Amino acid sequence: MERATFGKQERVRKRRDYLTIYQQGVREHSGHFICLTCRNPSGIRRLGLTVGKKVGTAVQRNRIKRLIREFYRLHKQRLPASRDIVIMAKSRAASLSNSEIRKELEMLLVKIKDE
Repeated sequence: MERATFGKQERVRKRRDYLTIYQQGVREHSGHFICLTCRNPSGIRRLGLTVGKKVGTAVQRNRIKRLIREFYRLHKQRLPASRDIVIMAKSRAASLSNSEIRKELEMLLVKIKDE
């Protein structure tokens, strides 16, 4: 059984990695999120987050990032291995409740698995 942690090696941290994912990644959309997935050579699935200032105040942006990280932490074993995943929040994402965010991320997870 895989540990339910979210360590440094599971994060997309470098600008060049984000740019590669933006250029080569496959996009999936939901009402309030965009998910980009791209193969990586490391063999580890990694998560990157992009929540711009148009989404809301710093408190709202941080809440969204916390919820996405927690969703990833709990569901990462269901995601494809050796993939980089970047989730971008759209401008109205701050208005969602916690359960609505989870439902949208579940829908994106199903789309990612179908690739």
